[in-house]
Amino acid sequence: MLVLALPGGEQLAAGLASRLRCDCASLQLHQFPDGETGVRIDAPVKGRCVVLAGSLDQPDGKTLPLIFAADAARELGARQVGLVAPYLAYMRQDKRFKPGEAVTSRSYARLLSASLDFLVTVDPHLHRIHSLDEVYSIRTQVIPAAPLIARWLRSHVPAPWLIGPDQESEQWVSEVAGLAGAPWTVLAKTRRGDREVGVRLASRERWPERTPVLLDDIISTGQTMLAATRLLKKAGLGAPLCIGVHALFNAEAQRQLLEAGVTRVLTCDTITHPSNAIRMAPLLARAVRQLSAAGKDAKP
Repeated sequence: MLVLALPGGEQLAAGLASRLRCDCASLQLHQFPDGETGVRIDAPVKGRCVVLAGSLDQPDGKTLPLIFAADAARELGARQVGLVAPYLAYMRQDKRFKPGEAVTSRSYARLLSASLDFLVTVDPHLHRIHSLDEVYSIRTQVIPAAPLIARWLRSHVPAPWLIGPDQESEQWVSEVAGLAGAPWTVLAKTRRGDREVGVRLASRERWPERTPVLLDDIISTGQTMLAATRLLKKAGLGAPLCIGVHALFNAEAQRQLLEAGVTRVLTCDTITHPSNAIRMAPLLARAVRQLSAAGKDAKP
């Protein structure tokens, strides 16, 4: 097996290679004056299972190098080509919300499926799509972050109260709460724009003696978490802890959350970020072993 680091995926690639006890190399990229990208693999790949490693946040600049590297590995004789992308892009546009819109989740899935044999990711944003198999035609494995988040809560928060900032977060919040043995609820959200939301307590149930923990799969602009934090403080329910699976937010969003009263913002390390506190590499490596073994008879 050979792990190749995609742009920005060096830390992930090194962690995977260490656990898989295999070689690791960086993908060599060159930007030409006309904006095109040259890709080179500086490691032998013939007969090997090549694993491309890197999250797909900011995906437009990362996807073409990924496709070029996957195709090059296959042309050079790789037995299998897989992708470990803890954050999988283009999953939120899973329907045509307005006339004429592209359903990018399906388009992106076709693009990746054409060049890969398998895919490992962490908690993709599955809402109207219930399984990656509905859109990806390759072997896939989804690693749930819930068990590791619940383990972290059991070790660090004696009496948590899990709160989802909107209805879409219910699937993650309910699972983590069940594993952590904690009560949970979700807020009702009204979105007024990309950066303007309103939330309210949809349930009359209150747990003032517990630590409120805001939990969602993606923290992007941070505005939903910010509105939820202000609501909880106004209701006298205490300063919350904020947990996200995927850290898409910037330093300004984190500053706003902390100034609003969040005691701490922490995330899984699916995207490299200062808030990373929950490590996914051991489970990602296990999934790679399973998917590569399932395709061991594949031929280049």
